[in-house]
Amino acid sequence: MVKDIQPLNEKETRAGFGEGILEAARKNPNVVALTADLLGSMKLNAFIKEFPDRFVQCGIAEANMIGVAAGMTIGGKIPYTTTFANFSTGRVYDQIRQSVAYSGKNVKICASHAGLTLGEDGATHQILEDIGLMRMMPGMTVIVPCDFNQTKAATIAIADHEGPVYLRFGRPKWPNFTPENQPFEIGKAQVLHEGTDVTLFACGHMVWIAIEAGKILEEKGYSVEIINIHTIKPLDEAAVLASLKKTRCAVTAEEHNVLGGLGDSIAQVAARHLPVPIEYIGTNDTFGESGKPLDLLKKYGLDAGHIAAAAEKAMSRK
Repeated sequence: MVKDIQPLNEKETRAGFGEGILEAARKNPNVVALTADLLGSMKLNAFIKEFPDRFVQCGIAEANMIGVAAGMTIGGKIPYTTTFANFSTGRVYDQIRQSVAYSGKNVKICASHAGLTLGEDGATHQILEDIGLMRMMPGMTVIVPCDFNQTKAATIAIADHEGPVYLRFGRPKWPNFTPENQPFEIGKAQVLHEGTDVTLFACGHMVWIAIEAGKILEEKGYSVEIINIHTIKPLDEAAVLASLKKTRCAVTAEEHNVLGGLGDSIAQVAARHLPVPIEYIGTNDTFGESGKPLDLLKKYGLDAGHIAAAAEKAMSRK
């Protein structure tokens, strides 16, 4: 039953990153951390205390930070760059394209405060285009974990992945419901609940909201499949198609513009192999605004009620 999925506690996904990079550094002496004047927000204090010689404060100079990180890979280092998602992508897209992706540098671009749940900092900081930007970058792996435990696991795992990675996570405390010390396999979707009537594909904070929507639908008698697509690229096409063959319809849910993100990734797979009705949950070609995270999600249609309604619409289109 979907209702049996319950949170262990509530923790910030960015705190999972902070614990994860510390563990990654303990395992691999080549892991280094860089930040653009945001060490506290990025939860790097413990890392700096234990590994002061493996930390670089780049100041408010994000483009330079990307260049420094690219250079460090030539000497065998595994640099994790850290700042808000807006500054990790939009501000430095040219530097990522030219200095990291084009030459396949082993840089881990770690981006916090993504999406509407950044909250009161408002539209200028709530980037809703970054998954699309990074997904289009040739050779870039794109990961959007769902909670504290999974963010920690992903942060550790990317140190062993050769090549550029974009790791996206958030600011607020959020339900933490996946297992502690879990293995994290890049490119392998996580089936949280099996069902036969409709599939809910979600990433990041929206995975928990999809679970809440699943509970609403289950109370109405529907059998709901819920899949956590923590890796947007490379996408687990086999898992997507296996689910769609069962349910024959889907909803995608992401804290991102419906243009270019998770929804488009799923729809492309379906269009090529198994055309079925798909409804999108995300922001609709708009910027955000200042407000409390949950209020913003509701206003922009990213809450459990909207997901449940979209699922019923998708099922009616079979």
